[in-house]
Amino acid sequence: QVQLVESGGGSVQAGGSLRLSCVASGYTYKTTCMAWFRQAPGKEREGVAGIDSDGSTRYADSVKGRFTISRDHAKDTLYLQMDSLEPEDTAMYYCALAFGDLIAPYGLNPGLFALWGSGTQVNVSS
Repeated sequence: QVQLVESGGGSVQAGGSLRLSCVASGYTYKTTCMAWFRQAPGKEREGVAGIDSDGSTRYADSVKGRFTISRDHAKDTLYLQMDSLEPEDTAMYYCALAFGDLIAPYGLNPGLFALWGSGTQVNVSS
């Protein structure tokens, strides 16, 4: 059974940084894409950043230049380095995984991802 477990959320002031992690387990298929999504109260879930198995990445316009997605294949871990955080970044952040390299051709479409973590909360105060 595939499991995704996020960590690293917390409360910071605007301008601060956080690093989210997502450990994946329970699968052997190597060609997978992973992504971070977020959802604020009353808003739809939106894609933040995604990465294919070959390292191709995609970012939402709102986080370009501030967030960096990376993955460690040896540790089956996905990361999201978030710098220059803004109050608008406040949300529950979710890790997602799909089989195949889907980010480059299809972007950050939540409908592509069948496997999700339970989320980690990020709060940014002004």
